[in-house]
Amino acid sequence: MSDTNNKNKPAPTRRPLSLGGARSPGTVRQNFSHGRSKTVVVEKKKRRLVGAPGAAPATPEKTAPAPVVDKDLEAARRLGLSKAEYLKRQEAVGKAMAEKSAREKAREEERKALEAKAEAERKALEEKRKAEAEAAERAKREAEEAKRRAEEPPQQPKRQPSKESPKPAPADGQSALERAGGRVKKAKPQHTKPARGRKSAQQPRRRGKLTIVSALAGDDERQRSLASLKRARQREKERRLGGSNDKKKVYREVVIPEAITVADLANRMAERTADVVKYLMKQGTMANANDVLDADTAQLIVEDFGHTVKRVSEADVEDEFFKMVDDDKEEDLKPRPPVIAVMGHVDHGKTSLLDALRETDVTSGEAGGITQHIGAYQLGLPSGQTITVLDTPGHAAFSAMRTRGAQAVDIVVLVVAADDGVMPQTVESIKYAREAGTPIIVAINKMDSPEANPQKIEEDLLRHEVITESMSGDVQVVKVSALKKTGLDDLAEAILLQAELLDLKANPDRRADGLVIESKIEKGRGAVATVLIKRGTLKRGDLMVAGEYYGKVKALIDERGQQLKQAGPSEPVEVLGLNGAPQPGEPFAIVGRESKAREITEYRKRRRKETSGAASVAATSMEQMLAKLKGKQAQELTLLVKADVQGSV
Repeated sequence: MSDTNNKNKPAPTRRPLSLGGARSPGTVRQNFSHGRSKTVVVEKKKRRLVGAPGAAPATPEKTAPAPVVDKDLEAARRLGLSKAEYLKRQEAVGKAMAEKSAREKAREEERKALEAKAEAERKALEEKRKAEAEAAERAKREAEEAKRRAEEPPQQPKRQPSKESPKPAPADGQSALERAGGRVKKAKPQHTKPARGRKSAQQPRRRGKLTIVSALAGDDERQRSLASLKRARQREKERRLGGSNDKKKVYREVVIPEAITVADLANRMAERTADVVKYLMKQGTMANANDVLDADTAQLIVEDFGHTVKRVSEADVEDEFFKMVDDDKEEDLKPRPPVIAVMGHVDHGKTSLLDALRETDVTSGEAGGITQHIGAYQLGLPSGQTITVLDTPGHAAFSAMRTRGAQAVDIVVLVVAADDGVMPQTVESIKYAREAGTPIIVAINKMDSPEANPQKIEEDLLRHEVITESMSGDVQVVKVSALKKTGLDDLAEAILLQAELLDLKANPDRRADGLVIESKIEKGRGAVATVLIKRGTLKRGDLMVAGEYYGKVKALIDERGQQLKQAGPSEPVEVLGLNGAPQPGEPFAIVGRESKAREITEYRKRRRKETSGAASVAATSMEQMLAKLKGKQAQELTLLVKADVQGSV
């Protein structure tokens, strides 16, 4: 081919190798990836010699010696001391360090001596124990050897070898023919093969698959667990103690409610339920674990199993509520005003007498001039003392309110009209006061009447076992007139004298409790209860329980309509905040938890429903009985329309 045909050929991709290059001797080429390269200039630095060649080296000039520094003096200056003081201090510090090191060395030597002594004692004790153990082991082996020898039969004498027995072959194993030079045909030696059989017991066959954990764990034998060791030790201990595994039965005090299941009863006795069911079957009662037993049956079962019985009832929720025992300390008691109740026959001037005492007019506010409710208020006497008064109605329809008044007071002021004498309600008031154990003060009113005869009244009272002081008794008699306002100071003095004899005290620093005097529902105010505090202090925000209702005290109002923050003993107040109007005469108390208050009120409502349900059943039975009496028809029916705030007597 011609050169012209090679003009279009591509140039070779690689250059030919060559020894020379265009690089200067002071450059270096660096090659990188992807065909990149870089040329770097390398500079060679030579040491420069100073001085003519062949000349002697210059001798270095001698530097001036450094000034000698006194280190002690410098340290003393830094501490603000002189050199002598600094040296003394250093000497004292050196002595202290030397003494400390000496003490530590002595202490270390003493410790080592004690450790050596303890180690020697320990080794001696171990050697002693080891020797005792070896002696005991040796004695045991000797005893076992002696026992074994005694049990073995006597050995037979060995047989003597007979003379005809062939002589043993020579030691070299050659016969006589071989020694003479003859050939003897010998049997070919047989090579014994190892017997194919099971492997020895020393190398048991591996079982299971081989894992990394088992391969790395080695051939260690399996060890007993800690629980297994504990059980073995416990069995050994019981065996040494005699092997008695009988547990002593524990007798308990079992609390039995009004109704309880068989399973719960067995659980409280710590007995098996099957044992209780078996006991009931022996007694002829087929029962299972979920059957309910009454309290009497449960008590018999508990007593037969040997336990003691504690009966509880649902009414125990009121134990703390009705716990009215005076457990206050004597130093906490403080005097309190007396609470008096003015009682007597209707229209004998009870309220008018109290109006004369407090110079107010309450009679005009009552319907027909007759008191229809219990009025509770406090009287301030000229002497500065206070009396709490309950004005009870005297009409025959209000006997229940007179009963509540007699139970809530300390002194009963019996008002008798001088011109009327002892009447039925007067006798009833005497009876209530005597039942409550309340002392009586007789106030003979209307002494301004021309027909007044106080001597006849005292004689009439004597018939009802009320002996006045004029007849050698202990009942005070005061002659007053509410219209003329005479004898009022004598009445107040008699009340204070009787209160002083009673020594009335109460603890104000405790939760309040007392009685509900009145209750009603007012529009815009809700339930309003008039309460008389017996002891403690009633505060706003306290949680009160009264009858079937409870609530937080929102407001306290006295008889004048003023708001109070708190009320003390023997003080009547109106309480707002209850969720209902409780029955008058119900005790009230302050509880700490709302759950406790709810539990008490729910129990009381449930008990009232059960009682009313029984009464309705009785009424239905009575109606059925009256329906059968067709011959006798009721000619007259007397109805009591209204009597109290609650609509009942």
